[in-house]
Amino acid sequence: MRENEVAAAIVDAAFHVHVALGPGLLESVYETALEHELLKRGFQVQRQHPIPVVYDDIHMETGFRADLIVNNLVVVEVKAVELLPPVAKTILLTYLRFSDKKLGLLINFHEQLIKNGITRVVNNL
Repeated sequence: MRENEVAAAIVDAAFHVHVALGPGLLESVYETALEHELLKRGFQVQRQHPIPVVYDDIHMETGFRADLIVNNLVVVEVKAVELLPPVAKTILLTYLRFSDKKLGLLINFHEQLIKNGITRVVNNL
């Protein structure tokens, strides 16, 4: 599977999680449920995966933790907030650059309709 196919499956899984749980829970609940839904569908999922960051001659083993990395292709950033800060997409793009991935999904489960909470971010895709 390529990035776009994996992303489509992630969106469908997020829809199922959102229908079952609705908005209003903690990010960690949605992250766990989404991981479970993707694993049920046969995807490889890394949760809270440490990503190293190198600056100058400093190598930080855990510069940040990716909420989910699916099939080693798509980074998923899970949110559950009333209003996403404008910098959220830029942060995900930074995560993509440092993890050497091309596609990321920013999913905010706090929306009434999950389709309004999904943002696709690309890095040289």
